[in-house]
Amino acid sequence: MRRNQRLNQILSTVVAHGSMEVPGLAEMFDVSHATIRRDLELLEQQRLVSRTRGGATIHAAFNDLPLSYKTTQDLTEKRKIAHEARKYLAGARVIGLTGGTTLTEFAGPLLEHEGLTVVTNALNVALHLLDNPRLRVFAAGGEIRSSSQEAVGHSAEAFLSEYNLDVAFIGVDGVDATAGCTNYDPAGSRANAVMRRRARRTIVLADATKIGRVALAQVCEMREVDLLITDDRADEAMVGEIRALGCEVTLV
Repeated sequence: MRRNQRLNQILSTVVAHGSMEVPGLAEMFDVSHATIRRDLELLEQQRLVSRTRGGATIHAAFNDLPLSYKTTQDLTEKRKIAHEARKYLAGARVIGLTGGTTLTEFAGPLLEHEGLTVVTNALNVALHLLDNPRLRVFAAGGEIRSSSQEAVGHSAEAFLSEYNLDVAFIGVDGVDATAGCTNYDPAGSRANAVMRRRARRTIVLADATKIGRVALAQVCEMREVDLLITDDRADEAMVGEIRALGCEVTLV
């Protein structure tokens, strides 16, 4: 396993458990204690974990995994979700896209389309779509959220509120029947909520690791989502609870 992959998985493990000890991580990744300590030192320098005497915990300033760490996670499932979402472009003239790795995968096939207007607050998505001159791309400005490369804040929200969307494709950090769709960053949640309110139809793209997860700030309730596209690893009972609220769910 390459170091970048190991760092990614170490960080994900610490996030999932809240804290981890060096011996447990060394056994999990089949490397020496010294290697794990060096990895944790690098993650601490990036303000992602805080080292303890025997391991590491989540850094106090941690909000979310940076996009570079999330890109390779569950990539196969995210691509399946993105492929399924393409079906819902039919008849749409203006769409909204938030940021995140699944939405980035969804943006790729849009290079094949023409006559479509895209409104987004994700800088990486906007720059990617510029490769297709047949698309009109409108990008919000504001403070850039490093974990998703999204513009957030009052200027981004004001920008997004000016557009009428046929479909909003939204990526979130958590999906739960009770808590609804949630994000780690409150400012990102508010921007996504504005986009959702401006759309005639809301489609949430979230891989199965997000189902049942509750992050800090709500984007919307599940009743306000028309369709959730996730993968077939999602817990059946949780999916059933979401469907009972009137949200259509597609498993890929």
